[in-house]
Amino acid sequence: MVPADGVHDRGVQEAWLSLAASIFDMAIYPTLFVFYLKQMSPWFGLGNHGIYAGLFVIATCTALNLAGIRVVGITSLWLFFLLSAPFALIVVLSPLKMGALAEADAAPAATGLSLLGGVLVAMWNYMGWDNASTIAREVARPQKTYPKAMIVAVALVALSYVLPFAAVYLTGVPSSTFGGDGSWAAVAGAIGGKFLGFEWLRFLIILGGMMSSFGMFNALVMSYSRLPLAMAHDGMLPRIFRKVSARTRVPWAAILFCATCWALCLGLGFKRLVTLDIMLYGVSLMLEFVTLVALRIREPELKRGFRVPGGMPGAILAGVFPLALLSLAMVESNHE
Repeated sequence: MVPADGVHDRGVQEAWLSLAASIFDMAIYPTLFVFYLKQMSPWFGLGNHGIYAGLFVIATCTALNLAGIRVVGITSLWLFFLLSAPFALIVVLSPLKMGALAEADAAPAATGLSLLGGVLVAMWNYMGWDNASTIAREVARPQKTYPKAMIVAVALVALSYVLPFAAVYLTGVPSSTFGGDGSWAAVAGAIGGKFLGFEWLRFLIILGGMMSSFGMFNALVMSYSRLPLAMAHDGMLPRIFRKVSARTRVPWAAILFCATCWALCLGLGFKRLVTLDIMLYGVSLMLEFVTLVALRIREPELKRGFRVPGGMPGAILAGVFPLALLSLAMVESNHE
């Protein structure tokens, strides 16, 4: 399907860059899990307690993935509903506090991020739509299923931001309240109030953040673990990474290897992990856009499951804005 002459080397580079980026990317989610956990109990911020909690996340998700793709899918679906529930409660309860929180504290702790640093975090939040491609062979009719799933996902993401922010706006909470870490938890505490001295809605938001980090990590284990499997089949990694379970067909050797690498990166911290992830992923994504244009020139009639419309101008325009944003991210990464 893809011409080997001159393109194979780029394929090797793309595979290794993607694998390297995935190592740092996956360590972010247990780090976020521990961040939320520390808001619930400061004990996890002492000594190596946070590292142990992160290792628990990695071990649990590894076990779930070894059980098979169906287990991962069902777990992810339930986690989505559970983590969405606290924000649904904010939407429902906010009208009852109409204008009541206008005097709320609007001086949160600074995040320490510059503008470009904020761009990096935003990019990390919204990149990775191509991760689902690694399990395409395990999905029924991926050419039709994937576009539909992406449209639904984008709509859900938009609603999950717009509805809670619109609801909180009704309460009069200053926009500057959202400038620091843990701002949603603080707002939820103000909206939900206390029940028997307990800020129940704040607790649920923190718990939702933990479930979000856990769920994303769990789903991405399934995606990223297929990369070493494919690389082993192409001769880029040792044959042991071809090993799959006879019952579930999951690449158990790749999963265990990746889990070990993710665990070794837990101590790097959120900001450094995001910077390294964006830097490596950005280079790999740039290579993808360049390859798109190169193949449009050299193999315009090449059969492919998905095709960017618009001919050559469409292929070029598809990469202009992402590459501009990636260039800004690279500047910040070099600064870091």
